[in-house]
Amino acid sequence: MTKIATPLSTLTALTAAALLLAACGSADDASTEASADTVEMPADAALAPVNEAPAADPEANATDAPETDAAAEATAETAADAAADVAAEAAAAAADTPSE
Repeated sequence: MTKIATPLSTLTALTAAALLLAACGSADDASTEASADTVEMPADAALAPVNEAPAADPEANATDAPETDAAAEATAETAADAAADVAAEAAAAAADTPSE
């Protein structure tokens, strides 16, 4: 019984010493280090007035016609056909798989 008690008491003493040393750390509040300047300066920079004139984008084209109903319907039919093909392949694969 003494062989177990000695390592256990040593471990307990070392644990207590480690906890005491950890408790001696600084108790400063983290909010004291944060100041209004460091937090609000990026926001103030983003709100600074812009002195540049807006530039037109030559690539922008607002006159593009929207997709017609016929083109949308053809796309939907193509997607439906592809989904039906995938479903048929899945059903065929399931039929080929032997059940246990």
